[in-house]
Amino acid sequence: MPAGRPRESGYPRPVSTSFFATAVMRRMIVCLCLTVSALMPASRAGEADPYLWLEDIHGERALAWVRERNAAAEREFKADPRYEPLRARLLDIVTSRERIPYVQRMGEYYYNFWREGPTSRGVWRRTPIDEYASTAPQWETVLDLDRLASREGENWVWKGAECLRPDKPEQPYRRCVVELSRGGADAVVLREFDLVEKRFVLGPDSFVLGEDKQDIRWKDADTVWVMSAFRSDEKTTSGYPRVAREWKRGMPASRSPIVFEGKASDISVAVWSERESGVRRDWYERAIAYWNSEYRIAIDGERVKLDLPADAQPIPFSDWLLIRTRSPWTAGGTTYAAGALLAIRFDLFLRGSRSFYVLYEPRPRASLVDVATTKSALLVTELDNVKSRLWELTFDGQNWNRARVPTPEFARIEIASRYWASDDYQYSTQDFLTPTTLWERRVGQPVRRKLKSLPPFFRADGLLTQQFEATSRDGTKVPYFVVMRKDAKPDGSQPTLLYGYGGFAHAELPFYSGVFGKGWLEPGGVFVLANVRGGGEFGPDWHRAAQKEHKQRTWDDFIAVAEDLIRRGITTPQRLGILGGSQGGLLVTTAMVQRPDLFGAVVAHVPLTDMLRYHKLLAGASWTAEYGDPDQPQERAYIEKYAPYQNVKKDAKYPRIFLTTSTRDDRVHPGHARKLAAKMIEQGHDVLYFENIEGGHRGAADNEQQARMWAQTFSFLWRTLTPRTLP
Repeated sequence: MPAGRPRESGYPRPVSTSFFATAVMRRMIVCLCLTVSALMPASRAGEADPYLWLEDIHGERALAWVRERNAAAEREFKADPRYEPLRARLLDIVTSRERIPYVQRMGEYYYNFWREGPTSRGVWRRTPIDEYASTAPQWETVLDLDRLASREGENWVWKGAECLRPDKPEQPYRRCVVELSRGGADAVVLREFDLVEKRFVLGPDSFVLGEDKQDIRWKDADTVWVMSAFRSDEKTTSGYPRVAREWKRGMPASRSPIVFEGKASDISVAVWSERESGVRRDWYERAIAYWNSEYRIAIDGERVKLDLPADAQPIPFSDWLLIRTRSPWTAGGTTYAAGALLAIRFDLFLRGSRSFYVLYEPRPRASLVDVATTKSALLVTELDNVKSRLWELTFDGQNWNRARVPTPEFARIEIASRYWASDDYQYSTQDFLTPTTLWERRVGQPVRRKLKSLPPFFRADGLLTQQFEATSRDGTKVPYFVVMRKDAKPDGSQPTLLYGYGGFAHAELPFYSGVFGKGWLEPGGVFVLANVRGGGEFGPDWHRAAQKEHKQRTWDDFIAVAEDLIRRGITTPQRLGILGGSQGGLLVTTAMVQRPDLFGAVVAHVPLTDMLRYHKLLAGASWTAEYGDPDQPQERAYIEKYAPYQNVKKDAKYPRIFLTTSTRDDRVHPGHARKLAAKMIEQGHDVLYFENIEGGHRGAADNEQQARMWAQTFSFLWRTLTPRTLP
């Protein structure tokens, strides 16, 4: 989930059937995994970078600069009479016991990770399936992270657990590998855990690895596939493992045989075992570029490469092979559209058949979002003009049938939980003004059951959600949502916050947030969500339209939305603030540089800004498919035109900007925010900067830090956009 959005409403972890997504891209989901590398000067061609020393993450000079900027920011926030009451209210929201405990089913239990208090690291807990629907389910603690962190003197942050699925539904889950992060970084420590005894598995025979950007998957109870680099030449230029080992219990991981490897120029490799057909199938994936992979499966001791386009995504389901296309594909004499979902019997595909069932075909303003599987059905979510729809797909022996699940017209729909041995599943509904509700349903049944719901965290009466369109520079219609008071007058008087992302095919959809509601909407602000190109709102083509040499279209779309808001009389440039995180941080800082006259305030969380060095900063090499390669003169030419760090000027008049980042963010290097702040301050611009020492890419490691980050954000916006309303 991209930075720039609070998570107190309990967004479910996206259910993805992409194995690469679950193995590597979950650590790259905002697609900006930057860390410090060799100090190589690069500003514009031929110019040295005078702020390169700020890339030394823990260097004393850099940290002294951070402490000085943090102190100045804290003095300003403490002087704002709104700040402390707002921080306290937001802390009440993010620590509320009425949040929805999203769960993952394993055997006869639902598992959930939960942070209770302001500084809690959280507990991994479980409750029996029949107990979960009760008003106050009885939770059993499986692992207490606060106790573990205190006992070991470590700042552990939960990153998840990989658990071995039993061969039969009646068998209990037992073996897991828990992932722990120091301070919220993407790099994790791996430790084997026993679910039955609720303890770590100790001893020389356990599966334990020290900190690294790595992954692990179970083959069987005594064997795992481990993707970890034990030597420097076992990493790709993106900083991820390029080798996979088969690690048997009792053998040192570093001496386990390498069973699969890629090239240094790849992003990573991954090996996993799936049992969708009832027997284990071993998969081998070589991620060549961000959207391109090669897949192989083991058949009779040999690895067979799947005959698929490099950007297609294979999904095993029972004895079927599902294929999601990202570009048009001609197979068996038929051309299938980009963004389609196809199905074929697995054995027929391997024997050469290319006669597919078309399960989903995109339309001009409708696209496939996600595919999830139950025991006997597919759950497909789509966007129809950025409105969510949910479908159940089942095979009757002759044909695939699809039935739409009744859901609110303007609600965001997400699959929250499903289980391989059942046709029961959970999904959530929410919109800007309607609290998130969790529903349970069985495939094909007309009845659904309400499981949980958030309380109304803010007063939404009198508020209205509308959808408009702006016309971008090239004539493209760009949709956006506006949340504002019904009785608002079109006189431009409303303080307005425009949010966007615009990259890596990520779709921005309506969401319910007590933090945004209490901090911005309830006090009278207007909130705007822009669906700019580069995202996935209208499928692969919407994303592809703003890649590489076309990336300027993302900024053009965002600027067009801002201009349309002003034209409609919703706001004025002096009252218009913009917010984005990560890729969204690149979006808002670039928009600020290109059109400073349009905005009154800018907030960038963990932003990417130095676009001529991003590919040199470890994992940046994996995003050249999105932005281009600055080492290639032709590609550098168009990157150089929009790169915010390279293009801020002393003689320009920029709106006030608030930059935030985290020292422990090993996805977007804090040097991006540091260097932009330092350069703009030296040029004489008005910059506020705050760096949290922990928190990783989310910017906050616990509830207290989360409440502080959003109180800072809204305090800055209100003080900057409505200066006369404060003493």
